[in-house]
Amino acid sequence: MVRRMLGTTVAFAALAIAQPALAAETYVFDKAHTNIQFSWDHFGFSTTSAEFEEFSGELQFDPEDHANSSVEVTIDLDSVDSGFDTFNGHLTEKPEWFNTDEYPEATFTSTGIEPVGDNRLHVTGDLTLKGVTKEVTLDTTINKIGQHPVTNAKTIGFDATTTVSRSAFNMGKYAPSVSDEVTISISSEMQRESDL
Repeated sequence: MVRRMLGTTVAFAALAIAQPALAAETYVFDKAHTNIQFSWDHFGFSTTSAEFEEFSGELQFDPEDHANSSVEVTIDLDSVDSGFDTFNGHLTEKPEWFNTDEYPEATFTSTGIEPVGDNRLHVTGDLTLKGVTKEVTLDTTINKIGQHPVTNAKTIGFDATTTVSRSAFNMGKYAPSVSDEVTISISSEMQRESDL
């Protein structure tokens, strides 16, 4: 009896070794279909926004358990585009704003992913901007996962938003007349790297 149980245990162990768990898949940005924007209230008169045109990063996606996934993003702050060249210069050059000569990049590195409903996740991570790191949570909706009809690459589409305090990153000039709270919005398609 003991011999039979031992043999069964060895058989199950061998089966587990022969069929390892699926590894996370690497996804990269489809930049033509990705927007990273931020917006704020301007003296109560309007909601003003700008976007970043240059960024990089990757998603390590676990198709069996989304909570085991992770994401890293790097943004080139010099690529900010408000639609107005003079304002772009203020944002990149002024020490009270991005000051890109000293701080050329912003980064986000996830530290945890929590499923919170159908196709919805809270993606928590460290946002580093102007040498300051703060924890933020992106309220994320997975729009679709499937094969892209043009590229044939497996693609993940999602929208994500979070709100940060700009004064927490040493950019609080004119607050609160110009809102201290800034909303960051991301809409993206990311493609499986092995398909490209």
